[in-house]
Amino acid sequence: MSVAPVQSPHSIKDKVSAAEWQTRVDLAACYRLVALHGWDDLIFTHISAKVPGTEDFLINPFGLMFHEMTASSLVKVDQAGNKLMDSPYEINPAGYTIHSAVHEVRHDVACVLHTHTAAGVAVSAQKQGILPISQQSLFVLSSLACHAYEGVALNHEEKARLQADLGENNFLMLHNHGLLTCGGSIADTFLMMFTFQRACEIQVLAQNGGAELITIEPQILAGAKAMIAGVTKSAQGMGGALAWPALLRKLDKQDPGYKL
Repeated sequence: MSVAPVQSPHSIKDKVSAAEWQTRVDLAACYRLVALHGWDDLIFTHISAKVPGTEDFLINPFGLMFHEMTASSLVKVDQAGNKLMDSPYEINPAGYTIHSAVHEVRHDVACVLHTHTAAGVAVSAQKQGILPISQQSLFVLSSLACHAYEGVALNHEEKARLQADLGENNFLMLHNHGLLTCGGSIADTFLMMFTFQRACEIQVLAQNGGAELITIEPQILAGAKAMIAGVTKSAQGMGGALAWPALLRKLDKQDPGYKL
């Protein structure tokens, strides 16, 4: 069986608006950062971003690994999943179902990030979900929803249930499946996932220790949103803009190819 080689498209910078190009660069960077942190799952899972000023969104070409992603290789689709520009790649139908569901109803959301990490799936399989045992868990619990597993997300009827479960929250635990974050910017969405993932890792490690866990007092949890605003210097979002330039500097030192 022959395997098609990876196709590196020519830059499409001159074929899209400046705003779309910047979104493409940031989204490709986000894919590379997810790979850099070891949260990718071969060619599976997805990150999407709205094309500014439209209802269309960008998503990964199905067949490329996250460390291969470039601004020009990202696939632009409409809400119905139709490709809006020529691409040698299709999109993952399960990815379309999940991401279109969020973008369809959450007009405050610019980016949706979904992972299948070992720690994330492990905690998603626990009935109690995220436990209030770490500072990171407070950030998550301040805006967390859960969605029951319905199999691989190919049934479009699941979209309405996912939308209802997510509501106005920015963190979504997909039971037996993984983690999802959504935010007003790519930077915020990445930082949310960093925090979500770290909370899961801490929880699994703490549980493996076998000792009785100390839970954070309910009144501290109740004040989590105010604390987050103070830490991130923002009443909205996660303060991703503060960390994003540093993350890009780190990425540029390794491989600036995501900008192509």
